[in-house]
Amino acid sequence: MKTSDESEVSTVDNPSKLTKHELMSMFWRSFTINASFNYERQMSQGFAYSMIPALKKLYPAKEDMAAALTRHCEFFNVTPALSPLTVGIAAAMEEENARDETFDARSINAVKASLMGPLSGIGDSIFWGTLRPLAGGIACSLALAGNPIAPILFLVLFNFFNIGCRYLCLFKGYELGTSFISKIEKSGVMQKVFVAAGIIGLLVIGAMSASMVTVALAPSIGSGDGAILIDKVINGIMPKMLPLLVTLGIYKLLRKGCKTDQILIGIFVVSILGCFIGLF
Repeated sequence: MKTSDESEVSTVDNPSKLTKHELMSMFWRSFTINASFNYERQMSQGFAYSMIPALKKLYPAKEDMAAALTRHCEFFNVTPALSPLTVGIAAAMEEENARDETFDARSINAVKASLMGPLSGIGDSIFWGTLRPLAGGIACSLALAGNPIAPILFLVLFNFFNIGCRYLCLFKGYELGTSFISKIEKSGVMQKVFVAAGIIGLLVIGAMSASMVTVALAPSIGSGDGAILIDKVINGIMPKMLPLLVTLGIYKLLRKGCKTDQILIGIFVVSILGCFIGLF
């Protein structure tokens, strides 16, 4: 039986602990999801900040709250306007995790990872590739005519869809999670999603290592026109071997507890010294 509190969001099969108060707080916090963007985990801090109202309600124990915050500090990046969809789904999954002791908490980040690519592709195309240029074009035409309302019109046109999309995504994401997460978990689909997300993550890391990490050795064998660069010999044995080894080396340093800024300083020092002695 429903209570008199109309702000309670619930379903027939799975009553909710979260109310509209927590969801609205998460909605407003989602506007700051890009405020602490960094190149290590990108939107992770903003995502964790958006989740705090739900986590406080679901995890009264300090240890459980700390574990949940740590869980949501993992790498996350998606088009900001569509990020509330992931926030809503994650809140529903956290609620199921708090309710069911057998729930696999690792599946929360697996679902987040699996949504990043599709949502970013859709969101970037709609908001950055279509909506923003369209609103900017209309505003620019008015600005060229000397109309002072041009910048205001740009903000109104863009944010009408931006804010509306955020609101719908958060509540629909939460409803979707509340309705289906428990059934998906029992059917075994969640474990498949977890495995698939892990595979996709490894593929992305491999592609990034090959395309974004560059190591070019300067020494060569022989002299004159017949000189053979050692770099070409290594790439002939295995293309992009050196970038892979560098990536694995940095990963090992991170596993040992080295800080990111220390590793970056080390990379700068080694690169400068290597160029000075002719290694790179």
